[in-house]
Amino acid sequence: MDTRAKSPRMRLFALAADMPAPIELTPCRPEFRERLVDLWRASFALGVGAPVPNPRDEHLRYFDEHVLAKTRVETALCDGEPVGFCASTPEAVMQLYVQVDHLGRGIGSRLLDRAKAASSGRLWLYTFVTNTNAQRFYERHGFEIVERGFEPVMQLGDLRYEWRRVPR
Repeated sequence: MDTRAKSPRMRLFALAADMPAPIELTPCRPEFRERLVDLWRASFALGVGAPVPNPRDEHLRYFDEHVLAKTRVETALCDGEPVGFCASTPEAVMQLYVQVDHLGRGIGSRLLDRAKAASSGRLWLYTFVTNTNAQRFYERHGFEIVERGFEPVMQLGDLRYEWRRVPR
């Protein structure tokens, strides 16, 4: 009978092998562009329950001209590969997406914490009413609904959330 698997040393090795790779947060690099847009499209479709209505090439152009040009983009890497990103300004979270198979690992929380730290003490964002997971996530992180609206391109209701830093 092989007793190696029962030794404390082997159990620790087995536990370490099952642990996910650490996540590194870094500013966006040009080589991440296409992978981030693909990640965004997949995460959006899962969360909203509908595919992104724009073709991929238009989405890439939007990413270049609006996201990269007008926001600070922080990227989450796992083993050197992008698994999430947050595009923010000192006033707003414009985009926050995590790769579908990496949801629930705290990546979104870490990205959001970075946006909060770089903020002016107050952030706003929008999410669709169909994205109940995002709503729970933002509410768990101190955001409150301040307005209900309608997004005409997607033909869906949306929610405006706001967060304010608590004075110490």
